[in-house]
Formats: sequence, C-alpha cells, structure tokens
Amino acid sequence: MKQYVQINKKRDDNIMESYDFLLAIALILLFTKVCGLMTEKINLPQVLGALVAGVILGPSGFGVLQETSFLMTASEIGVIMLMFSAGLGTDVKELKRAGGTACLVAALGVLLPTIFCGGIYYLYFGDSLTYAKLIETIFIGVVFSATSVSITVETLSEMGKIKSKVGTIIIGAAIIDDIVGIVVLSVISGLSQGASANPLLVLGKILGFFVFVAIVGTIVNNLFKILDAYHGRSKRVAVWSLAFCFLMAYVAEEFFGIADITGAYFAGLTLCNITKTRDHVGEKISIASYLFFSPIFFASIGLNTNITGLDARTLQFAVALFVVATLTKIIGCGLGAKAFKMTNQQALGIGIGMVSRGEVALMVAQKGLMLSLVTEKIFPALVLAIVATVFITPILLNIVMKDYDEEEEGFSC
Repeated sequence: MKQYVQINKKRDDNIMESYDFLLAIALILLFTKVCGLMTEKINLPQVLGALVAGVILGPSGFGVLQETSFLMTASEIGVIMLMFSAGLGTDVKELKRAGGTACLVAALGVLLPTIFCGGIYYLYFGDSLTYAKLIETIFIGVVFSATSVSITVETLSEMGKIKSKVGTIIIGAAIIDDIVGIVVLSVISGLSQGASANPLLVLGKILGFFVFVAIVGTIVNNLFKILDAYHGRSKRVAVWSLAFCFLMAYVAEEFFGIADITGAYFAGLTLCNITKTRDHVGEKISIASYLFFSPIFFASIGLNTNITGLDARTLQFAVALFVVATLTKIIGCGLGAKAFKMTNQQALGIGIGMVSRGEVALMVAQKGLMLSLVTEKIFPALVLAIVATVFITPILLNIVMKDYDEEEEGFSC
C-alpha cells in the first residue's frame, strides 16, 4: 500500500508540473499581444513587440519563464509554418528573374561576415594563431554568415511587401545562404574532429536533397493540381498541405542534414502556383500561426537572451560583433544587389533584410558549444549579438521599406 501511495504521489506531482506549460502559453500570448500593440502604436512591426515580450518574461527580465522542451518544439513548429507560408507566397517568375541577384547576394552575404566576424573574434581573443584557434575563428565567422529570414518575412508580411521583388530576392538569397552555411559548417566540423565528418558526403546529401525536391515536388504538384480542380478550398486539402510541409521539413533535416525550415519553404514553393489551394491553405496557416505558433516562436528568441555574468571585455566584444555582423550583411548583400543595377533603396532593403541571424545562428552556435568550438564564456556574447541583429532588422527594415513603391522602382537581373 505504501508503495502504491508513493507511486500515485509521484504521478500527481508530474501532473501538477505538467500544468506549467499552460501558464507559459497564457503569459506569452498576453505579453506578445500587448507589447505588439505598443510597438504598433509607435509605427514599428508587432513582431518587435513579441521579441520584447520574450525578453521581459525571460532571464534578462523578470525571469518568469525559461526555455523548455515544449516551448522549443512549439517555436520550431512556428518557424516551419512561417517559412511554409513564405514559400506559398513566393512568385516563382520573380524568383527566376532574381536568380542571379540572389546568388551573388548570398555569396557576398556569407563571405564578408565569415571574414570580418571571425576577425573580430581573433582580435579580442586570438593570442596566437594555432590550428585550434584558427578553426575557432573561422567557426565564429560561420555562425554569423547564416541568415534567418523569419523575422524579415513577418515584417515584410505586416507591411504587405512579402511578394515584392525585394522580398523575393531576400528569401531566395537566404535559401542559398542556408545551403552554403551548411557546407561550410560541415567542413569546419570535419576539420575539428578529424574524419568523423565527411564534407564530400554532406555535399552529396545537399545535391541529393535538390534532386529529391525536384522529383517529389513535381509529383505532389501534379496531385494537388488535380485536387485543386475539384476540392481547392476543402479542409482536407489544407490538412494534406500542412502534412506535406512537415514531411518535407522532417526529410530535409533527418535524411539530408539541411535545416527543416528549408524543407518547409520548398514545400510551400511546390504549391505556390496552384491558385485556389495556395490561397486557401495560406489563409488557414496564417490563422493558426498568428493565434499560437508565431507568438511562441518570437517570444522564445527573447527567452534565450541572458546577458547576466558577462564581463566588460566580453560585453564589448558582443557589441563589436553585432556592429560588424550588421554592417557586413548590409554592405555585402547590398553590393550584390547593386551589381545587378538595383536602386539604392532596393539594395539597402535587401541588405537589411539579410541582417537577422535568429534561430539559425543560435542553433549553429549551440552546435559549436557542443563541439567545443565555442567556450562557455564566449557563448553568451554570441547569443547577445545574434539577438541584437534580430531586434535591429525590423526597425531598420520598417524605416527603409515603409515608403517603398515597387511600381516606381526599376528592377533588372
């Protein structure tokens, strides 16, 4: 009997603990909405308010909430749905026209941050140029070569410019950026651990992913065209579309080693030319995302911001890293856009849109911590610089793109 009582008491304690996630959801939804309305009042995107809400609730604020496995999972679903929506809203014709521009923007957007952000790290902490220090230096640059466009996507969506030429190039360049970043990360991981990681194998997986997308995408696109003719606005089509999104995200991450958000984006891209299905699914996804998943995703970025324990030198390094990370994306990506004769406003908008690092860079930094490429002392500085790029992106993007009228701008690829 005593054992039975202990087992039941333990079970009751677990049940009580499990209720904490309900409080976390309630606080996140309330604070993100209130803070979002406040930022909207001062003509800033609501997404910025959601980020502020996360900081307020997190360890750098009142410390009411901390990142949990549930919030991490819900956050991951949120960014997957955001990128699926971005894929659905992509104009393929514009993406093809922007192909050359996107490639050059991505190339310069990876090269400059890798060189200069790594250089800043070596300037502060590189006592001698040993092999290990060289690998660490390159890795820090790789962390900030990544681009996370979820913040940009949400900001452009709020401004009604997600389908603009600037928005299309940003998303296209970010997809290429992600692929290049994975290749470089794989090479650095291999160099740090000997033969445990094979860069050629990773490259083969990336090429295999695009072959997989081409084949599966063609089949699924044809199937949904048939469904679109008879059940274009059916609830089941929306469910099947979302299932396809998550399946593509899973396959990308699990079998090809590519970020799940890339798989989700290509899932949306597969369906973007099927008019009725695209509009219906996009509407349903946006409702679910707005009500639940997006607030949790953006708040979770704020929850990850913990600057306690940083000494003066490390904090100075974080500020310098943030400045360099911001400028290298703006200059590098902006120059790539200007090379294709885009206007100053378009080039600046693209550069700023590529600044945000977000969850992609955080995941890379976490991987570096696990591989001992980043020390526990440096890691908070990286997180602070990454989150700062997330905060600055919607502010600058709103300023530059607020009066952007695509009809008045020229566009040449």
